[in-house]
Amino acid sequence: MIQNTAIRINCTGKELLKISFPLMLGSILEVFYNLTDTYFLGKLGVNAVGAPSITFNVIFFLMIFGIGISGAGTTLIAQSRGQGNPRKMRHYLNQMALLVMLFGVFLGSAGFMLTPYILQLLQTPQAIFSNARAYMQIILVGMPFSFIYFILQSGYAAIGKTKVPFIVHLCAVLLNVILDPLLIYGIKPFPALGVTGAALATIIAQSVAALVSLYILIVKRSVLRLSFHEMKPQLRSWSLFFKIGLPSSIGQGLSALGFSVLQGLVNSFGAGTIAAFGVGNRIMSLFDIPTHSLATGVTSLSGRAMGAKQDDKLPVILRQAVLILTLLEIPLLAASVVWGGDLVRFFVNDPETVRLGDIMFKLVSPSLYLFGLYMVLTGVFQGAGDTKIIMVLAIARLWVIRVPTAYLLASITTLGPLSIWVGMFVSNFLTALIGFLYFRTGRWRLALAKHTI
Repeated sequence: MIQNTAIRINCTGKELLKISFPLMLGSILEVFYNLTDTYFLGKLGVNAVGAPSITFNVIFFLMIFGIGISGAGTTLIAQSRGQGNPRKMRHYLNQMALLVMLFGVFLGSAGFMLTPYILQLLQTPQAIFSNARAYMQIILVGMPFSFIYFILQSGYAAIGKTKVPFIVHLCAVLLNVILDPLLIYGIKPFPALGVTGAALATIIAQSVAALVSLYILIVKRSVLRLSFHEMKPQLRSWSLFFKIGLPSSIGQGLSALGFSVLQGLVNSFGAGTIAAFGVGNRIMSLFDIPTHSLATGVTSLSGRAMGAKQDDKLPVILRQAVLILTLLEIPLLAASVVWGGDLVRFFVNDPETVRLGDIMFKLVSPSLYLFGLYMVLTGVFQGAGDTKIIMVLAIARLWVIRVPTAYLLASITTLGPLSIWVGMFVSNFLTALIGFLYFRTGRWRLALAKHTI
């Protein structure tokens, strides 16, 4: 049983891997599903596989606000864990749950109604438009289910118990993979629904994950449990969630909007570039798994260390994260540089798509290690509650560096689609450098005092 006294923080690489490894496995499963989805849709042609690619950034933009609030929940619960205060842990979990579910319903509904207008703004080719609209609207119907799973994932990540959300995620992904060919191709008794079938498979799996998450959080007796009584809105707590969660949400939301603007540039180069960009990004998301998982682990440990008033542990946590990142990422990225074209060919056997995808891997893969450094740094800042710098870095990465660089190079040079990937490399390098320099200032140490109740 947790006592109301601060605890000593174990910041070894072993502890970080204990938290991060189930998250890595869960992310591998998610990428496996995305690649499977791409594989099945790729058999229907370039237009089919391009529909999810076009809509991905828009959906992510809408989801990012729920992710930001749940990220604030991870920070506050982890800091309360470091303080040894189970009452505050339950309080923050319930307030996070209420906010996240409200955001899920509102954003899903708004996005559903605005889908046609958004796709028009993105210069979606007419051949892809109907598939993209159907896919996007169905996914948005399932958005509240995704947000419910965020509650479980964020709460348990905060206390370092990541095996539970992993098992829930495993069940959802396996169900998704099973349903994909049944609903896309129409294996009897199921109808052949194409792109629509892929979207339906996704929200069915999400709804199952949501129901299981609610069962764990409501029925199971643990320090982290939902109670309708404790969900009564507490404005002081909500202010903390918005103070911590909104800066990173705004930053990531504007980043996602930047990706959508970038998608408009991609779309202007035609179906081959759209497919290469979409398939390449999905494959590269596999290489980002150690990055995102470690960042969450760093957030959990950093939050606990800040709550326990042991901020001297954060540089140690960062060093351990960088070491693990280096060991895991470098082999993956080296392989992608060599065999990037072959990976794309496995999913889409179109010569132009394969050629562009191969170039993309050679230009972008080396910068993904720098992106990894950037992400573990943001994990430290998130754990400390210093999310304004996360917002600044996220905005700078897309709007100050990547988008202007890509559009400028596309307009004044003959690089064509290569302009996009050069912009990706430059932005990853500069934001990693800026994040490291800010960490060296130590200003993140001041954040805890600003959000204490």
